[in-house]
Amino acid sequence: MKFCSQCGSADMQFQVPAGDNRPRHVCQRCDTVFYENPKIVAGCIPVWGEQVLLCKRAIEPRYGYWTLPAGFMEIGETTPEAALRETVEEAGARVTITALHTLINLPQVNQVYVMFLSELTDLDFAPGEESLEVALYREDEIPWQELAFPTIEHTLKFYYADRQRGSYGFHTGDIIRRDGRAEFHVRRDQ
Repeated sequence: MKFCSQCGSADMQFQVPAGDNRPRHVCQRCDTVFYENPKIVAGCIPVWGEQVLLCKRAIEPRYGYWTLPAGFMEIGETTPEAALRETVEEAGARVTITALHTLINLPQVNQVYVMFLSELTDLDFAPGEESLEVALYREDEIPWQELAFPTIEHTLKFYYADRQRGSYGFHTGDIIRRDGRAEFHVRRDQ
């Protein structure tokens, strides 16, 4: 950070502010502390019978790979509102949210994924600007090797395990990168 957005000063330092426990950008002129916080990604698991709606990405990162409709929350939104908006934007799909299903922390990239179980209200869907195509898949048809992100893979695995059990729970975990590999650590699986 080069300039203070409060007073315009260029006298910025990266330091541990008084009463804090980690370094942050601090303006030396007006003492404003700048906090960098994780971004929230909200999305849906759109279900139609035995099928789940996936979107093929038309943007980087992971252009051409499959994902669930999800994206960054906007200011002033709730997580369900963000999930519904992203589902319309990416898949042109209307859904009814039935439950919070998955929460996955990605500390190395400062993101938190919040995924909602939802039911498609109809089969009127089409790719949005950020999708090349959208399609419904049964579990045995999911392009597992072509999924865009580990968060999507884990969310789908939780969903299908719940479906087989006949009971849908709430799942949380962390994806930690070590030695170039992503490791998934389940925190809560009910």
